[in-house]
Amino acid sequence: MLRHTGIGVVAGLASALLIGVVVQATPLALALYLLAPLPILIVAMGWSHRTGLVAAAAGTLALAVASSPLRGLAFLVSTALPAWWLGYLALLGREAAPGRMEWYPTGRLLAWVAVTAAIALVVVVMLSSGDHAAYQDRVRRLARAMLQLQIQEAPSRGAGLEEDDLARIAERVAGLAPAIMATTFTLLLTFYLWAGARVVQVSGRLARPWPDLPATMLPRRALWALAIGAVLALAPGYAGAFGVALLGAFAAALALQGLAALHDRSRGRPGRTPLLIGLYVLVFFTQGLALVALAVFGLVDTLTGRRRPVQAPPVA
Repeated sequence: MLRHTGIGVVAGLASALLIGVVVQATPLALALYLLAPLPILIVAMGWSHRTGLVAAAAGTLALAVASSPLRGLAFLVSTALPAWWLGYLALLGREAAPGRMEWYPTGRLLAWVAVTAAIALVVVVMLSSGDHAAYQDRVRRLARAMLQLQIQEAPSRGAGLEEDDLARIAERVAGLAPAIMATTFTLLLTFYLWAGARVVQVSGRLARPWPDLPATMLPRRALWALAIGAVLALAPGYAGAFGVALLGAFAAALALQGLAALHDRSRGRPGRTPLLIGLYVLVFFTQGLALVALAVFGLVDTLTGRRRPVQAPPVA
């Protein structure tokens, strides 16, 4: 137990260090910063979720002492707790029969990734901005500055645009900001979960067998999150921001569902590899616009459930 506690402390300090290097403001520092959740995820899946909690606490305390309590709290909400929670869910299982375990389904895990991303994002925004009006004003100013920079680089894009037009565009971008950030965070959390599980698997410490990822299916009831998000998006303040973030997070989850469906349905078909390579290239060069089509495909796949077995086994 003491050894596991020590491993958790080391992992938490490593995660906090990766967060701290971002002050260097270099591409390498940013890359290391983005890897910060991995140490906590790795110990949570490779040792136990209790070790992951120790890592989360150690990293939070280290940043709170070395930097500020607010930064430690932001680390806890945005990095430590999401990493621990997803590591905990990944190893949930129950004994369905003597000698046979049923593990937490990847579809439910993907839904929790989206919910976790939306909640963590809004809480971090609240911690960093305080008042919702101040948050909106900051995002509007940032969006306006980005628009002006684009116009300076390509004056033809700003031809005919007046100050009022820029203000309206900045207002729309500010309204969509929670969805954009939640989409990115959902994709990042999914990558962290996959990468952490791969590291633990290679080390031989992954308790569950590697899942069939192309067979991932979001549960249909997860789609209620879209309805809840749409209703909340009409509300004022941070409730509305959470609704928009929830829509963005589940759009990303549905895009990943669509990607899994394409992997699954193309199995055994001729030309599968060039097709999938072309799809990833398209997603990359369209700067994610192809994710919209994938999200629609994932939504249809979830609603129709055509890939579901006739008698689905019980799940944990």
